[in-house]
Amino acid sequence: MAASEAVGFIGLGIMGEGMASRLLSEGIAGMSEEKPLIVWNRTGEKCDSLKAKFPDKVIHIKSSAKEVVQSCGITYSILSTPAASQEVFFDTENGVLAGVSDKTSIVDCATLAESDMTKMNEAIVAKGGRFLEAPVSGSKGPAATGTLVFLCAGSKDLFDKIENDGLNVMGKASHFFSDEVGFGTRAKLVVNSLMGTMMAAYGESLCLAENVGLDPLKMVEVIGQGAIQSPMYGLKGPKMIAKDHATNFPLKHAHKDMKLASDMAKAAGVDYGVTDKAEECLKRARDDGLGDEDFSAVFEKIHKESTGDFSKKRFK
Repeated sequence: MAASEAVGFIGLGIMGEGMASRLLSEGIAGMSEEKPLIVWNRTGEKCDSLKAKFPDKVIHIKSSAKEVVQSCGITYSILSTPAASQEVFFDTENGVLAGVSDKTSIVDCATLAESDMTKMNEAIVAKGGRFLEAPVSGSKGPAATGTLVFLCAGSKDLFDKIENDGLNVMGKASHFFSDEVGFGTRAKLVVNSLMGTMMAAYGESLCLAENVGLDPLKMVEVIGQGAIQSPMYGLKGPKMIAKDHATNFPLKHAHKDMKLASDMAKAAGVDYGVTDKAEECLKRARDDGLGDEDFSAVFEKIHKESTGDFSKKRFK
C-alpha cells in the first residue's frame, strides 16, 4: 500500500462520521486497496458502523491513531474536546505525533484553543511533517451533506493539495487565512461565539413572546420575513418551541467555544460583554444538565429562570 495514496481519518463522532462518509461517497478515499480510507476512533464501534455503512468501500480500521498516521500521506482529525485532542495527539506510544514522519500531513478540524493548535503544529513540523489547522463552521447536518466551511491556516502547500481533493467534498467553502497557525482558530471562535450569542438571544425572544401572549410560531414566521431573518433561527425556532433538542451541536461544545472566544477577546483587549453574558447563560444551561443536548436547549434554561407565568395568555 502506498502511504501517500491512503487517506486517514481520526475521530468519528458527530462531525467526523459525516465528514468521513463524504470522503467515501465522493470517491476521495476507499475506492481501492491502493487508496483506502484508514480510520481510528476512541470508541471502536463507530469504526465498525462506518464500515457497515459502506460495504462496497475499502476501509481499514487501525488499533491506534499512530497506526493511521503511519499508513497515510494525509490524515484528517476531529476530536470533540481540547482534552481529547491533546490526549490523542501527544500519547507517546499510540498518539498522532508518534506516527509522524517527513512523509506526514495532518489536517486538524477540531475547535481548540489557539495555543493547542500552535503546539501541535510545532511538534509536527519538528518531525518534518506538514500541518494545516482547518476548524469547520457547521454542525452534524452540514457535515453529512458536505456543506461545511473550512477556516484554515498553516501549510499553504497542504491547503492547495487538498482544497479540491478533500475539503471541497466535505464543505461548500474553504478559506486560507495565513501560514501562521492560529488564524483559523481565531476565525472559528469569532463565528461560534456569534452563533452562541444569537442562540441565547433567540431563546430570550421566544420566552418573551410566549410570556406576553404571542404565538411563538407566528413570531418565528415574522422574524423570518424581516432584515433579521436567519437560517439558523428558521430551523431551530420551531424545534425550540416543540422542545426538540436532538443533538446536532452539543451545548457543552458551544459553551466551550464561547469561553475560548471570551478569553481571546480579553487577551486582545476587546470588550466582549454581550457575548460574555450569553456565555454565562450557556454555562448555566450546561451546569443544569443540558450539556449533551443541542445548544438550542439554552431556551429551556432561559424558560426555567424566567419569572413569567407561561400558562397565561395575557395579550390576545
